Amino acid sequence: MPLWMSLLALASVSGQFATAPKPVISLQPPWTTAFQGESVLLTCNEFPINSPRETTWFYQNQGSQTSSTTPGNTRVVQETGKYQCQHNGSSLSGSVHLIFSSAALILQAPLSVFEGDTMVLRCLRRPGSALKTTTIYKNWEAQVPLRDGSDFRVHGAMLRDNGQYHCKADNESCCSVVSNTVEIQVQELFPHPQLTASPSQPTDGSPVNLTCETRLPPQRSDVQLQFCFFREGQALGSGCSSSPELQILAMRSEDTGSYWCQAQTVTLSVSKKSLRSYIHVRIPVSHPVLTLSPPGSRATEGDVMTLRCEAQRGSLPILYRFFHEDALLKEIKATSWRKSSFRLPLTAEHSGSYYCTADNGLGPQHSAAVTLSVRVPVSHPVLTLSPPGSRATEGDVMTVRCEAQRGSLPILYRFFHEDALLKEIKATSWRKSSFRLPLTAEHSGNYYCTADNGLGPQHSAAVTLSVRVPVSHPVLTLSPPGAQAPEGDEMTLRCEAHRGSLPIQFRFFHEDALLKEIKATSWRESSFRLPLTAEHSGNYYCTADNGLGPQRSAAVTLSVIVPVSRPVLTLRAPGAQALVGDTVELHCEAQTGSPPILYRFYHNGVTLGSSSAPSGGGVSFNLSLTAEHSGNYSCEADNVLGAQRSEVMPLSVTVPASRPVLTLRAPGAPALVGDTVELHCEAQTGSPPILYRFYHDGVTLGSSSAPSGGGVSFNLSLTAEHSGNYSCEADNGLGAQRSEVVPLSVTVPASRPVLTLRAPGAQALVGDTVELHCKAQTGSPPILYRFYHDGVTLGNNSAPSGGGVSFNLSLTEEHSGNYSCEADNGVGTQRSEVVTLSITGLTGSRGGHVATGVTGVLLSLVGLAAVLLLFYYWLPGRAGGRPACDASSSSSHSDPQEPTYHNVPAWLEMQPVYSNVNPKGGDVVYSEVCHVQGRNKRAAAPTARLPEDKDSSVIYSQVKVYTPGSRSQLSASSAPHR
Repeated sequence: MPLWMSLLALASVSGQFATAPKPVISLQPPWTTAFQGESVLLTCNEFPINSPRETTWFYQNQGSQTSSTTPGNTRVVQETGKYQCQHNGSSLSGSVHLIFSSAALILQAPLSVFEGDTMVLRCLRRPGSALKTTTIYKNWEAQVPLRDGSDFRVHGAMLRDNGQYHCKADNESCCSVVSNTVEIQVQELFPHPQLTASPSQPTDGSPVNLTCETRLPPQRSDVQLQFCFFREGQALGSGCSSSPELQILAMRSEDTGSYWCQAQTVTLSVSKKSLRSYIHVRIPVSHPVLTLSPPGSRATEGDVMTLRCEAQRGSLPILYRFFHEDALLKEIKATSWRKSSFRLPLTAEHSGSYYCTADNGLGPQHSAAVTLSVRVPVSHPVLTLSPPGSRATEGDVMTVRCEAQRGSLPILYRFFHEDALLKEIKATSWRKSSFRLPLTAEHSGNYYCTADNGLGPQHSAAVTLSVRVPVSHPVLTLSPPGAQAPEGDEMTLRCEAHRGSLPIQFRFFHEDALLKEIKATSWRESSFRLPLTAEHSGNYYCTADNGLGPQRSAAVTLSVIVPVSRPVLTLRAPGAQALVGDTVELHCEAQTGSPPILYRFYHNGVTLGSSSAPSGGGVSFNLSLTAEHSGNYSCEADNVLGAQRSEVMPLSVTVPASRPVLTLRAPGAPALVGDTVELHCEAQTGSPPILYRFYHDGVTLGSSSAPSGGGVSFNLSLTAEHSGNYSCEADNGLGAQRSEVVPLSVTVPASRPVLTLRAPGAQALVGDTVELHCKAQTGSPPILYRFYHDGVTLGNNSAPSGGGVSFNLSLTEEHSGNYSCEADNGVGTQRSEVVTLSITGLTGSRGGHVATGVTGVLLSLVGLAAVLLLFYYWLPGRAGGRPACDASSSSSHSDPQEPTYHNVPAWLEMQPVYSNVNPKGGDVVYSEVCHVQGRNKRAAAPTARLPEDKDSSVIYSQVKVYTPGSRSQLSASSAPHR
């Protein structure tokens, strides 16, 4: 079963039919002619497709008609006649005429043939017949001989294939046999489409729906159609599609033009176009401007005032209305120009306020009001000739009459013939005067009169009187002369006959179309001005007629050149931002203008290049961008009628930020703790704004933006922790760039050093080696240490990596005195506190006993020892409450059994203390020595442990005054008592 028989509904291509169509009968086999005894299956197809319970069939043959009802929608028939069908509630189908033939040769044809179908015709011989060599004929002309069992096929049937077809076969026994004749009428597959636009007259910016309407017959509702839309020969949208609709989202004034559509089958076997539809995009009219000429301040009664109303923009046609004191004066419809005017002869009543309106159907717009004040002189007189001059003949008596409609009396009338005074009459009672003139041939010419009441003479219009002479062939001239003229110029067309009686009727023609008709009454010439458009190109001629037969001029050809319009420059970049390295297309196009058009491209007023469009349209110019290409671009179109420059289009080329340079600016060298260092980061190139970030050892310090480009700075107050590697980063949204690493070393001034004296025993003796150790707790290396004895330099030593240094001294008696050290790392010198060293002259063994015999004097010294002991506990209390001796504060670097002498700042608490009890400043004799018990230098415990004896102080029971005279001798020795 064909696809069209299974459709759910029958619809036109652009929409459904208003009413359901009639049922359609289909045949199986599809032939309308068959041999007697064969059968044909009839199917009654209804739309929309359903399964009817029963179908009524109508049969008609030789004037008789019968009907029958069958279940379903099919029926098998074997009788010749016309068949129709009907379902419940449907209309009657079209008739199908079947022929069951007894002939020996039949021509079988399909029930219907449509445009584009493959038409199949079959010449069929009755089985058993002695026929051979079958030929098919169209309109009695042989087409092609057919082989046995072959069909005659016509691919892509067209209307030219219409006609009468039959078959002819030769009989072996005698003669030829001719089949039945079939009338083939190729039916239209679908009518020419109709293009409709909704709305039909869109306004600027509004959407428009285009619909291409046609329809398929029910038998071919399965055919797929494609639809194409065109404007001025250019395809719209993305080409042809199966949709009969096309939506234009926003119509612009330049979209005005001729539109049409095309419907075609998918195989393109049938294609039809719609009629052209002109769609005019309407633009609302602007406020009009009313001008009076001459200006209202100089108008006098009798003047002819020209009122002109003009709107600068708006779609044509525009209806202009002129008002005087809100009373309508004139209504003019302008179809070619956005202006209209009319002439108004002024009277005193015409004083007042004037304005005009412009309306193109999108809302009227009012002009500003213009005031007119009319002065009252005498009116223009009217000269009349009786009988009229056109019927005057020589010998007649002509009455010449001059009349002013208004004006103060008396009025002096003067009558003129070709500027020669004929008569002068003063009227005191009436505003008219006349006289009679017998006519001769010499009286042909122009007559006029003047009226003067003291406010200035007024002339009448000229009246021509002539003896009638046939007009000669006129001559048409165009001014300015030439075969070409630019669009927008005003061309003066002048037609002149060298002889002929006046008046002469001049007619001007363009391509046989009447342009203007002017009656010349004073001169044998006439002219008018024509504002030129492109449509005015062609042939012009004029005719002259004074009632005795028209005469025609020779034709003059004019070609109107259209000046180029202001072009539009379009910049087409590959992305939203124009980047360095991108290729930008500059496209310049003027919408109107006669080709060829030369286009020039400019960058900041400097020519980039030029290109010509020989056939009109636009041109393009490609530009590979660098940073210097930022600026203003424009283009120019020129077709020798004047160049037009486009509007300026700015282009900003975005430059990625370059690798920045980080600069550290310190107040001096080196950088010290407490200094303020300025970190300055700057990228030499890159489009602003640029965001700068500062890093210290990879950790962000902060960020700052440069809205106008350039660099930024970041201030840092230095501490020791600020030493390290610094860098910065520049980012303007096109990728961040990191500077090279800049190292910064913060120099810490050396702190006040601590001097430590390390002797091999509890007493410093001549010949001992004493180690002087100087150390600053803080300070950037290298540190140079200097040692001093009573202010005199002993030597120096450097600590390249920081820490302390030592100085060894082999003691003599001269080494007694005050010692100090100095630490210097280039940013200031720090001096330690003074440490006093007293050297005893004894050089014997430190392990010997002090002189014997102490027993005798021991009791005598008990009292002195008690006093000294009390003094010992009293003196440290006054010095700050420190304990007399604390072994735990001994230097961890001291050797066991080695006394250590310290001179340290007050903040060092747990140091051994030596108390000098010599009140008179003599040589130092130690009354108490804190002996540090031996301990392992590598011991983990930070605090020294005392021996079992809890008291570690040594009390000397014998003290001698140590004077310079006895410097080298030890006064006495005694065993210490614990």
